[in-house]
Amino acid sequence: MALRVTFVAAAGSFSRRTERFEDDRPLDRAGWSGVQRVVHALLPLAATDLRYCSPNPRSRATGDGLGYAPLVQLALRDCDMGRWRGLTLGEAMAREPEVVDAWLADPRATVHGGESLLDFLTRVGGWLDTRPLEENCRVVAVAEPSVIRAALVYALKAPPATYWNIDVQALSRISVTGRAGRWSLCIEGVSPQPTRT
Repeated sequence: MALRVTFVAAAGSFSRRTERFEDDRPLDRAGWSGVQRVVHALLPLAATDLRYCSPNPRSRATGDGLGYAPLVQLALRDCDMGRWRGLTLGEAMAREPEVVDAWLADPRATVHGGESLLDFLTRVGGWLDTRPLEENCRVVAVAEPSVIRAALVYALKAPPATYWNIDVQALSRISVTGRAGRWSLCIEGVSPQPTRT
């Protein structure tokens, strides 16, 4: 039996460079416009067996805007960034460059007074591993890009530092298939139309 979990990145008008730690701002006008542009492509996921979202306001609004009516999952919350909450990585670096360097270098570091990267990866992975396993069960989860990066690192059993090399764009989707401890990345494409001869 295999489970399919499709992650949809929350809408937002941010890039990874301007992404804020534990950003709890609501979905802005640009975010709503983005949801409206992709709703036709992502609406079929509303038919999945189980629909979840992170507790972040943008994730909840994105899930509702796409017609998912998702159930909030606390385990899909962003990493607890302690005193850096609400800052960009650049802002934290400007305030505490040595501390940020130590945090980036050590996935077990909690120098900001929050959750370590390793604990964050483990929490998100634990959620993934505890999804109900039923024949051909399909799940959709709307979450912040950081949460999706964590899920991918966990699913692929990649080194924690891989987290920094994954870029997840707003309203993108990616799936993993498998079961607890045995996940595969599923890259989806468009099937070519048969040609007429």
